[in-house]
Amino acid sequence: MRRSIPIVPVSGLPDAPAQAAKGRGTTVAIAHRFEARGRDAESDGWDEAAAEAPDTVDTPAAPPTEVREQQVRQMLSRNDSPDIPFELAVNPYRGCEHGCIYCYARPTHAYLDLSPGLDFETRLVAKRNAVEVLEREFGARGYRPSPIAVGSVTDAYQPVERQLRITRGILELFARTRHPYTVITKSAGIERDIDLLAEAAAARRAHAALSITTLDPALARILEPRAASPQRRLQAVRRLAEAGVPVTVGIAPVIPFVNDGDIEAIVQAAADAGAQAVFHIVLRLPWEVAPLFRHWLQTHFPERAARVMARVQDLHGIDASLREGDETRAPRDYAATFGQRFRGQGPWAQLLSQRVARAARRAGLAQRVQALDSTQFVAPRALLQPSLF
Repeated sequence: MRRSIPIVPVSGLPDAPAQAAKGRGTTVAIAHRFEARGRDAESDGWDEAAAEAPDTVDTPAAPPTEVREQQVRQMLSRNDSPDIPFELAVNPYRGCEHGCIYCYARPTHAYLDLSPGLDFETRLVAKRNAVEVLEREFGARGYRPSPIAVGSVTDAYQPVERQLRITRGILELFARTRHPYTVITKSAGIERDIDLLAEAAAARRAHAALSITTLDPALARILEPRAASPQRRLQAVRRLAEAGVPVTVGIAPVIPFVNDGDIEAIVQAAADAGAQAVFHIVLRLPWEVAPLFRHWLQTHFPERAARVMARVQDLHGIDASLREGDETRAPRDYAATFGQRFRGQGPWAQLLSQRVARAARRAGLAQRVQALDSTQFVAPRALLQPSLF
């Protein structure tokens, strides 16, 4: 049953009252693109009372996190995008409590008939039978191993993992079957599984990636409110590296006039912590992420919002005629063009790439990671079959 948070139409977000809640990326349950029912907010008088006597009316708190368990039929997701360096991915959860306002995965919640806004970070789905289903897929006769990306549209180490341990179970399956994998996260919770990661890394079957968007803890608190602090993530990089796990640091996303000034400092900090490689991705705003991000800018950086969005549109090559919205359509902020959507296009995109490349050279970091070994894989059926000799 849908919670009582009002559904806000996409067109209402840019002019909505600026508001923020501690620990949440957004307070808005934005309508998703498949929404069949429209809802209009209507005042009952209490908002006027709050404005006249703010000390007498409590501000409603953002709802707590809810987790629903799901029995899934499939775990492996296949990718055919030339921009992404993996063919297979697994995601233990749907939604992510970290609440990163810019998260490109927010629109996936629309397929659950939930809001890509507040619901994405408060109404999670845990795939409780993930390990059993994945083991069955590994055992299929036609299965061909390829490095699996863990956490492509969710964070596998978000807070609920501490109790549910679904990610841990998946990594244990990888260990039994000697399957290669990568993990990308914003959480220091990955340190819990260093034993499994280190063993696999020693056999060239695993590496880790941590996303660090800023070194400013104040900015991180509003940009990705329930992710680990930047310094805590750097500590995780150091501990993984000390254990022999190859680590890549991703500056993802780079947001013009918000965190782009941190590029060189992040690269150097990553090198100092023991990372082997670094990469960057420019801000992407697919579907409902665009109005949510615009609302976030109006809430936290209203004086530079127009400048930020103009540069984002530059990076994605948006035609001038499409940059301003009207009564019939929203402004266009993103172009999902293969080969350009991650790095952008034009002079500003080239400048960002050059800055990252120069910083990486100075710090002694690569921009590509070593390939993993898929030849060691042992299918589950082979593990169970007794030997005749």
